[in-house]
Amino acid sequence: MNLFGIEKISVGECQELTIQSLHAHAYKHNHWAIAWSGGKDSTATLSLILYLIMSGQIERPKTLSVFYADTRMELPPLAISAQRMLKSLKELSKEMDWLSVHTVMAPLDKRFFVYILGRGVPPPNNNTLRWCTRQLKIDPMQEALKEKSIEHGEKILTITGVRLGESAIRDGRISMSCTKNGAECGQGWYQNTLSEKYTASLAPIIHWRVCNVWDWLMYFAPHKKYGAWDTVMLAQAYGGDQARENNARTGCVGCPLANRDSALDGVLKKFPEEWGYLAPLKKLRPIYREMRRKPHRVRKVGERNSDGKLSSSPNRIGPLTMEARMDFFQQILNVQEEINHAARATGKLEIDFLNLEEQARIQWHWKNNVWPQRWTGEEPIATEMHEQQFTDGSVQKLLFS
Repeated sequence: MNLFGIEKISVGECQELTIQSLHAHAYKHNHWAIAWSGGKDSTATLSLILYLIMSGQIERPKTLSVFYADTRMELPPLAISAQRMLKSLKELSKEMDWLSVHTVMAPLDKRFFVYILGRGVPPPNNNTLRWCTRQLKIDPMQEALKEKSIEHGEKILTITGVRLGESAIRDGRISMSCTKNGAECGQGWYQNTLSEKYTASLAPIIHWRVCNVWDWLMYFAPHKKYGAWDTVMLAQAYGGDQARENNARTGCVGCPLANRDSALDGVLKKFPEEWGYLAPLKKLRPIYREMRRKPHRVRKVGERNSDGKLSSSPNRIGPLTMEARMDFFQQILNVQEEINHAARATGKLEIDFLNLEEQARIQWHWKNNVWPQRWTGEEPIATEMHEQQFTDGSVQKLLFS
């Protein structure tokens, strides 16, 4: 019981509500899919659903497809944990013909570093250019779910690890969704609208709190009775026991959208012997910040639309110059090599967030002078003085030539 006299809900009670949610909604569909990011909530959901099926507490669907969203930008302990779980899932799928496991990844040209260093698109930001989540995770997952629906010839159910309390903005969306058809949060987040042609969605742990998720991952899931899942490294990726109090979240390594690398900081502080060699990853955020500066980018001067009228942003700053792409490419490779040099010296796992295939594709973009749509590379550097043109037709002349 907390300070307000409200009794904390237990994992057992959470589990029972999840079962009720599944019974109420999931069996409207023959085929289920689990959208798994490798994070704490989706991993708890995945391991819980499999436990409930294997223990006979819920009936299995005709098929269950697990889709792992591999962004190639996850914190290494998190990525390693996901790979270990993938291995266990694939072994299990050999015995269960109704279970299939898939890895979903963005096409080569849309991966994080290829998109930035090859095509020249600046790193994402929270204001006007937040392209990463959609491009690296959402679009590939939606395409995979669509293909699975077409394969089965019917609408499938997508199970997610969405919970209340993870994000104020997301909570607002969930709140609106939960009011449809009198639905309540305890019964899960179920969507089955005409606009969703290929899949409906259900969030069966939406009522779980962060403490319940941590109890499941740290004490239940690793136990043989619940599947003996290797979730210890996952807990480390969020900072171990301390993350339970901090409600820790992780994103991509050096995420340009976050204020600081809280997950990486936690891992380096709490597990210095095991993960201390990853410290050079701290250099990525300053590199991303530098990429956004004007000396490394080109700009439009008086850009006009196809009808000849000035665009809404006629003097906008755009992509990275070719020289900047080459320079930052080397800086990022240096970070990767610094980590791998330490890994080889200490017998630790090496990383490859920029692998040989991606390196070659980036260099192909350079060779073929590839630029984002409506840019040619002939635009002036963004720091060059120019006459500013405004949408009302006025022009700000240069004071000095």
